[in-house]
Amino acid sequence: MNKRYAVILAAGKGTRMKSELYKVLHPVCGKPMVEHVVDQVSQTGAESIVTVTGHGAEMVKEHLGSRSSYVLQEKQLGTGHAVMQAEELLGDKEGVTIVLCGDTPLISSETMEALFTHHQETGAKATVLTAGAEDPSGYGRVVREQETGNVLRVVEQKDASEAELAIGEINTGTYCFDNETLFRVLKQVGNDNSQGEYYLPDVIGILKDEGETVSAWKTPDFSETIGVNDRVALAEAEQTMKRRINTYWMRQGVTFIDDAQTYISADAVIGSDTVLYPGTILNGNVTIGSKCKIGPHTEISDSVVGSETVIRHSVVSESEVGSSVNIGPFAHIRPASVLADEVKVGNFVEVKKASFGKGSKASHLSYIGDAEIGSDVNLGCGSITVNYDGKQKYLTKVKDGAFVGCNANLIAPVTIGENAVVAAGSTITEDVPSQSLSIARSRQTNKENYIK
Repeated sequence: MNKRYAVILAAGKGTRMKSELYKVLHPVCGKPMVEHVVDQVSQTGAESIVTVTGHGAEMVKEHLGSRSSYVLQEKQLGTGHAVMQAEELLGDKEGVTIVLCGDTPLISSETMEALFTHHQETGAKATVLTAGAEDPSGYGRVVREQETGNVLRVVEQKDASEAELAIGEINTGTYCFDNETLFRVLKQVGNDNSQGEYYLPDVIGILKDEGETVSAWKTPDFSETIGVNDRVALAEAEQTMKRRINTYWMRQGVTFIDDAQTYISADAVIGSDTVLYPGTILNGNVTIGSKCKIGPHTEISDSVVGSETVIRHSVVSESEVGSSVNIGPFAHIRPASVLADEVKVGNFVEVKKASFGKGSKASHLSYIGDAEIGSDVNLGCGSITVNYDGKQKYLTKVKDGAFVGCNANLIAPVTIGENAVVAAGSTITEDVPSQSLSIARSRQTNKENYIK
């Protein structure tokens, strides 16, 4: 098999997005568009990926990192000019180069693989990925030879005749080329057109004039070829990607009570027999175990959740949650929290940068921040770790088996020993030894006849 390379065109600013954010960085299901493209082309075994940047180049590099090499198109003079910027990195290599647009987040590795295969089987110097469009407005038209079905030329809409405008087969902007031929022919592309730009499709006409074969592979799924140029197309891509992701997980054994109201990021992983209720949102790198019940109206971001865990009407961010854990309703698990197996965090409990050992409970109306909670600890209703003095934050430690009564304030830094008991209503400012009862409240005084 020929060696494979990829050039991703990501230099355009995207003025129609009317945004300060560089176009290809607009997210689709939680991931920048260009990152979707890189993810998919990486699965085809491409040895080298070159991303052509322009506006917002540093931000693109920050997102993609070492997964791609980069070249800069300082002036946006067309797609042909953009590909030429990659000559220094790819120009002398033997093999096949796929050229993709960074604003086509729905294109799949399966479609790319089919394009590579067709290109190799036909022995073409160039192969165009095409699609059938009910409304081809705005797309370049593919003109085929009647006898062979090979491509005769690709015509941009602005330069097309009336007969060419009637063609329903469109150029998707994705191509395979013999790599050395590509960079040789690009030097012959001119800019004598209505836009004064160097069009990559002009390579097709030059190859035809040289007597070379130019083939086309027509994808059966037009939605994969959508180029996102404005917020309307972005919303369409979001919905298509959402359906694709949800369908995939349903086929992996995940139950969606209402998939139209369930949002799963492209990077999420979900175990079988898990049930997702309406209003569930999984953002970023989320891993959910098997046999969980998530939702309704629950948001989990960049977190790991074990199996057989229930999370209802709650928010979990950048945290680790074990198996057989019960969270909610209306709980907030903030970043850097770790909940071991069989932990219970109940209604209106907020946990921040705290760890809970196995079987510990904070059932209701508590704030547990900057804390190390041991195993089998009971934190009563209204328990508070008072971690902040206005300048610094301090750690609270509650050892295994401790019992903290309702409305107790633990003034950090402080340690509650193993199997110790803190009486309800206490404000604890000093360490409590193991096996001890600590009471820190005023003795009750009744003033008889006070109301009279």
